Amino acid sequence: MKERWDLNRRAVRLLCHLDRKYFLCTLFSSLTTAIAPYIPIYFSAKIIDALTAGAGGKTLALYAALTVGLAALVGLAGALLKMHADVGEAELDRLVDWKHAEKAMDLPYALIEDRKTALLRERIEMETQTGYNVYYYAVTAGGLVRYAVQIAAAVLLTFSLFRPGLLSAGAKLALLAGIVLTAVVSVLTGRRYGRLRSEFFAGCVDDNICGEKLYDYTSNDSSGKDIRLYGMRAALLQKERDFNENFCRRERTMNFGVAWMGLLSNFVTYALQFGVYLLLIAAALRGGLSVGSIARYVSSIMLLLAGVSGLARTIRISVTNEEYMKRYLDYFDIPNPMYQGSLSVEKRDDDRYEVEFRDVSFRYPNTEAYALRHVSMKFRIGEKLAVVGRNGSGKTTFIKLLCRLYDPTEGEILLNGVDIRKYDYAEYQALFSVVFQDFRLFAFSLGQNVTAGADVDRARAEVCLREAGLGERLLRMPDGLDTMLYRDFDPHGVVISGGEAQKIAIARALYKNAPFLVLDEPTAALDPVSEYEVYRKFNAISGGKTALYISHRLASCRFCDEILVFSAGSIVQHGAHEALLQEKNGEYARLWHAQAQYYDDSLQKKNPVK
Repeated sequence: MKERWDLNRRAVRLLCHLDRKYFLCTLFSSLTTAIAPYIPIYFSAKIIDALTAGAGGKTLALYAALTVGLAALVGLAGALLKMHADVGEAELDRLVDWKHAEKAMDLPYALIEDRKTALLRERIEMETQTGYNVYYYAVTAGGLVRYAVQIAAAVLLTFSLFRPGLLSAGAKLALLAGIVLTAVVSVLTGRRYGRLRSEFFAGCVDDNICGEKLYDYTSNDSSGKDIRLYGMRAALLQKERDFNENFCRRERTMNFGVAWMGLLSNFVTYALQFGVYLLLIAAALRGGLSVGSIARYVSSIMLLLAGVSGLARTIRISVTNEEYMKRYLDYFDIPNPMYQGSLSVEKRDDDRYEVEFRDVSFRYPNTEAYALRHVSMKFRIGEKLAVVGRNGSGKTTFIKLLCRLYDPTEGEILLNGVDIRKYDYAEYQALFSVVFQDFRLFAFSLGQNVTAGADVDRARAEVCLREAGLGERLLRMPDGLDTMLYRDFDPHGVVISGGEAQKIAIARALYKNAPFLVLDEPTAALDPVSEYEVYRKFNAISGGKTALYISHRLASCRFCDEILVFSAGSIVQHGAHEALLQEKNGEYARLWHAQAQYYDDSLQKKNPVK
């Protein structure tokens, strides 16, 4: 019970934090909805009894005015509250979406790459879209208020039915038994109804995730080429058909079960209603009840039963939603284990920084194998370093640790002799301009992609684009820096090539103007001419910055002061290009000659491809 209380308390605080006005309007709107039907029930009975008793016109007019006036006031208040609640619901959707986006951006990068966390994030987002967690909590809170007030009002209006002499003891017992039986049947059928719907919608979360991924794949222009060239249309359509048939089959099963539960509940309710009419007619014939009282009691008892059924259904939904709400809060409670640090990074006019890896080893979360082992090295600002090695040798992991996307499992990384974990996290990362191999551009303007923000220093952005080799393409852009990239948000957006995207990413790194420039396979998507231009201008582009250049194309290493050769997670060689080539049995020489044989005819004859 304590856990449930804490969960509900946190949920209320969350809703009030997101949109207090919406939450309160939902509660008070439910209150007016519960009260509204009792006003005409009560005063209509009064009017009927007054007519039967031969009351004057003033009395009848007063009752009519009270009926219409109070109903109008409650109805108007309810309409205004519902209007604000409906507007607030749309605002709540926006705020919840923003909360999801904000959490995704605040998660440490290690958890962004963690598949378990990624699946949890997708599940939470899909559950939110289905209505569970936050939205269902607001709905059930309003439902609890509505049905509790509805039951209380019905009890007040029917309590006088049990006064002495009005009904016989047997009739009272029969009426109570009928009410209890109907309530029990309503609760049981409602529970079964709820279980069927919960099981169906719980399955919909996984179905929706799979269906969305399938739709994204089939509708994506990149995968469209593979679908057509490899004849995947039939296989994908069959998968889509199987998916839809399975979904529809489960939905039919749910609807059939729900229909049976509704039929049983309605049968018992109408049977009780018929019995109530018989009891009240018998009492009226004995002179114990007025005509108006019969209408009031029947309507109130029916609303009482509806309230009991609704309350049971709301409680069940609330209990079911607790599991989703707990998972939602657990996700947003995921801490950021990265120590944020407090030291300010030294602002040096000469940009003289020294970085040292001191016996650094690292393995990714939930893995046993080390991606890096006992890496030790130093470099200073202004040096040009190439990082080479086979796939999986640890090159990109080395960069991730340098940029503090991860912390070392063992050892430490120092900046000017201080463990980088002690520096303010944001200040430290501001030292790096990075172009990763799997960089992303956004469907915003060209200028915003270069600046990575809304404000664009146009002159500076144009210089960076020209330095990155995109000057001529910039001149052909229809709106210059204001040209929208891709067509996600603008039907007239420009679809750029992979090589052009890579140049924009390089321009973005240059625009940041950080002391460290890190290029991870920066020319992988460039044609030979563009690649040569990047190499030729490499020193000019990097200027006085420290440049780390990761590449599989060893020709780029000739432009660097020193080369780090990675193999199996360790630095196995380091030195200048010519010196490393002299080590005939070294890893670098093997990699160099393996690539060179495809460009040098004499090597090709000596080492023919087998």
